[in-house]
Amino acid sequence: MSGAGVDGREDRGSVTAEFALLLPAVVVLLALALGAVRVVVTQLQCVDAARAAARVAARGESVDVVRQVAHAAGPDGATVRVATGTAAGSATVTVEVSATRRLAGPVGGTVLARGAATAAVETP
Repeated sequence: MSGAGVDGREDRGSVTAEFALLLPAVVVLLALALGAVRVVVTQLQCVDAARAAARVAARGESVDVVRQVAHAAGPDGATVRVATGTAAGSATVTVEVSATRRLAGPVGGTVLARGAATAAVETP
């Protein structure tokens, strides 16, 4: 009576049926987890690119050079915004790097990852 159920019927194949029902859910969860990791990596790349570009801008480099540094360090398809301003009486530069990523391929939503850094402009 190794395969008999409670009411005496055979349970053969029930594990296969349960696995067949569970497998799509596991695949979806795995796709979402991988998408989340991809978004986190993109976020970190945006932050790193913004910091590197803000350092270059603080040294007095041109906006074109700042954008090149941000694009080189940032994720593919990143958008770079450079703005100048003042804080506490000194000149500052702010660099914002942003990129969009799909969460779970063609069926998932789009997530915006963004990093920004502000640095005081160095005076010679």
